[in-house]
Amino acid sequence: MPPARPRRTSRGPLSYRPEPGSIPTQPGVYRFRDPRGRVIYVGKAKNLRARLSSYFQDIGNLHQRTATMVTTAASVEWTVVNTEVEALQLEYSWIKEYAPRFNVKYRDDKSYPWLAVTVGEEFPRVMVGRGAKRKGTRYFGPYSHAWAIRETVDILLRVFPMRSCSNGVFKRSSQIGRPCLLGYIDKCSAPCVGNVSAEQHREIVEDFCEFMAGRTRPFTRRIEQEMYAASDALDFEKAARLRDDLGAMERALEKQAVVLGDGADADVIALAEDPLEVAVQIFYVRGGRIRGQRGWVADRVDEGGTDKLVEDFLLQLYAGDPESIPREILVPAMPPDPATFEQLLGDLRGAKVEIRVPQRGDKKTLQETVARNAGQALVLHKTKRASDLTTRNRALEEIQEALELDEVPLRIECYDISNLQGTEVVASMVVFEDGLARKGEYRRFVIKGVDGQNDVASMHEVITRRFRRLLDEQARSEVKPGDETSGPMLVDPETGRPRKFAYAPGLVVVDGGPPQVAAAQRALDELGIDDIAVCGLAKRLEEVWLPGQEDPVILARSSEGLYLLQRLRDEAHRFAITHHRSRRSKTMVDSLLDDIPGLGEVRRKTLLKHFGSLKKLRAASVEEIAQVPGIGTRTATAIKDSVAAAAETRKTVSVNTATGEIDEG
Repeated sequence: MPPARPRRTSRGPLSYRPEPGSIPTQPGVYRFRDPRGRVIYVGKAKNLRARLSSYFQDIGNLHQRTATMVTTAASVEWTVVNTEVEALQLEYSWIKEYAPRFNVKYRDDKSYPWLAVTVGEEFPRVMVGRGAKRKGTRYFGPYSHAWAIRETVDILLRVFPMRSCSNGVFKRSSQIGRPCLLGYIDKCSAPCVGNVSAEQHREIVEDFCEFMAGRTRPFTRRIEQEMYAASDALDFEKAARLRDDLGAMERALEKQAVVLGDGADADVIALAEDPLEVAVQIFYVRGGRIRGQRGWVADRVDEGGTDKLVEDFLLQLYAGDPESIPREILVPAMPPDPATFEQLLGDLRGAKVEIRVPQRGDKKTLQETVARNAGQALVLHKTKRASDLTTRNRALEEIQEALELDEVPLRIECYDISNLQGTEVVASMVVFEDGLARKGEYRRFVIKGVDGQNDVASMHEVITRRFRRLLDEQARSEVKPGDETSGPMLVDPETGRPRKFAYAPGLVVVDGGPPQVAAAQRALDELGIDDIAVCGLAKRLEEVWLPGQEDPVILARSSEGLYLLQRLRDEAHRFAITHHRSRRSKTMVDSLLDDIPGLGEVRRKTLLKHFGSLKKLRAASVEEIAQVPGIGTRTATAIKDSVAAAAETRKTVSVNTATGEIDEG
């Protein structure tokens, strides 16, 4: 697969248009980059020449969003693949890797709860949680309300008495030899005290997962048979208990109405669109019942119709989570190449997948319901976010105008220093793009070349280190003379990931006044960087300071630009403090343990690794400390006494300080 042929300039799309006949006609994936080399759009094509040629026609004939993209770009490159399925896979990988600003990026319109079973543990537990999925855990849902799924789980624990307690409760019960309350009321089989073996408990867990996956009929039929058998044997107590279990199952099933009579496993998808945004809703139907619901919203960034939006959504939804792919996907419009998409999803799932548009019957009715939900979600989202889009744009424009910048600072980096009386000095770098935090770009620094409490020297060091890395990365990314086919190497060829410090900001913000600003500007000057603006935000009067100016820039208190700078400064401070506290906690634990007889460096590291923090070590009992490998009861008692004494000293100092009398004793 040959690399792209870039054209790097900023005079408009015709200035970097590839030579006639240089673009291949095979399938492939292409990337547009801005003047700094950052990927701003990723697309795929059956015929690269035909697709790319459409971008280099008269600007007036292009859709407004497409015209904005091609005029923002400074180069285009492509990669040829063998099949259209490979093009789909590569497109997904690049979108996930680069997060291009002109690609549609679907984001959750709210945080949905999952029902999770930690099947990777020896004694799996069931719990309700939110956020990203983790390996070794089986998920069901997502669901609309956490309370509803907790209620369902509480009912089903009567039938499937699996573990639902935290690791701490489980460990404590194992130590004292008594189960928790759930074990006494028969809502847990109490594997913590050996009432069931690990194998028996896993059988219960597997039955629970089968029931939640929609295969409910075998369990209800089995319990009915056992109930009638117990009644015939005159074991009425057992029959009554089984009757109650059957009732619990029926109550759980009543919460999930049957919507498809054929017992289908399908994802039902619908969209609500306007010229600027699109909302997507999905109902997860398993065994004919709605098992979960989820919603996304996205900005429309190209001229693609509903079919293109469906394609983008399916790619982002399923390509990274093959386990969630159902047998049938019901969509409002077929993607441009449904056969290729079905082949890709089928390969990921390991079984046939059908994509279709329902035309009549229950499935059509259900999709109409999903579409109504999508419409309501879009209205609600626009009500909440309409001001946000306008506000962010206004904030960036106000900053550009106040600081007299040539361009709107789409990427802003903010730096802060944190220390404790000159010890454990650390720095933080936070990144905002388009007015929003980009936490994946945050970085931490440990200051090494500064002695004592010197924020100015520390700021000079961190700016120097960050932008020296930028220069190193840019040097490695430059196009080699005479090699017109080599593109900007902002991606590490070994890992395939973007280089950490490869992108330059439009604005550097430092937490502080003129001294910190001067130190940051001096660091940039020493590196020969003259195209990055610097400013500082002083806490006392919220003044904005520029290098070499005697008077600050005063932004109105109601200014959206000032509010954005404050958010940057506060986020950098929070990130630095978090890093500093974690390092300080480890240092405090080391100092507490230094003088304990029989506790060498190896055992100290083992102890720290086991508990992770001073807070957890302080809360541990002597018995829990003694369970750490290499720590006996005598040493554990000495550790507990040392930690308790330190906590008492800290409390005494704190109380006396509050009264104005500092007493270290």
